[in-house]
Amino acid sequence: MGIFGFFSKEKKESLDQGLQKSSQSIFSKLSKAVVGKSKVDEEILDELEEVLITSDVGVDTTIKIIERIEERVARDKYVNTDELDTILREEIIGLLEENQSQDFLDFDIPQDKKPYVIMVVGVNGVGKTTTIGKLASLFKNAGKSVVLGAADTFRAAAVDQLILWGNRVGVPVVSHGMNTDPASVAFDTVKKGKEENADVIIIDTAGRLHTKVNLMNELTKIKRVMQKFIPDAPHEILLVLDGSTGQNAFIQAKEFTKATEVTSLAITKLDGTAKGGVVIGISDQFKIPVKYIGVGEKVTDLQLFNRKEFVDSLFSKK
Repeated sequence: MGIFGFFSKEKKESLDQGLQKSSQSIFSKLSKAVVGKSKVDEEILDELEEVLITSDVGVDTTIKIIERIEERVARDKYVNTDELDTILREEIIGLLEENQSQDFLDFDIPQDKKPYVIMVVGVNGVGKTTTIGKLASLFKNAGKSVVLGAADTFRAAAVDQLILWGNRVGVPVVSHGMNTDPASVAFDTVKKGKEENADVIIIDTAGRLHTKVNLMNELTKIKRVMQKFIPDAPHEILLVLDGSTGQNAFIQAKEFTKATEVTSLAITKLDGTAKGGVVIGISDQFKIPVKYIGVGEKVTDLQLFNRKEFVDSLFSKK
């Protein structure tokens, strides 16, 4: 059974609490939109469109959702406002399914990929290094051996922070210190992970976007040196985004997907914002699965993404 199998009730409570600001904001706006109305009409759909856009779902994704609801209303002839909440949830869950967002059930790795190499990218300040530390802890608690690589060598704080996480969690960290060659750190990390038969290798990288060409070259070089030991590494390129920045997270996703082939997303800091709708929009616009969401400070508040539970918590009336 997965690490959350024993704690599904606690996990849901944590998710509800983490998305509380977003859900309260959405519910408050929706309530105002439907007050005094019995039937879903064009005016309500216009109001709903504004609710979704101001919740940072994004314009393009909001239009898709509204069009889906319009089709339901036209097909069913009469939809009362009490049904709107259910229809909205169903259509968003359907959209997430189409966008390759899976329901990840466990901190597990493919059996034929060992060591499983994760390269983590993202700008400074999004919670990248903290996310890596939490992932290391969660993988270890799931019975996996982990090696970390401190390849964000342009920030002393990033290297020191990862070493602190390694000490706290009890996993080895490969570090050459600050202002050293990131690819060299990645090389030694993968070498160590391979020699020690580790299950998971997680490599932190520099969070710089000011020169895209340099970033692209650096990430390409890191990938190339990994492949000397593991030909198909990295198996996953995880982009960490700060959900509280709303539309700015879209811009970061756009830039990083141009610089490298991002295969999964972690969206952090959702507990401190009313911008939880950004998860839906980013998933839809980039067709990259959201794998992790951060809904609090605790290690277990970095949760595996579950579409139905997320949508249920986001549109909760609590």
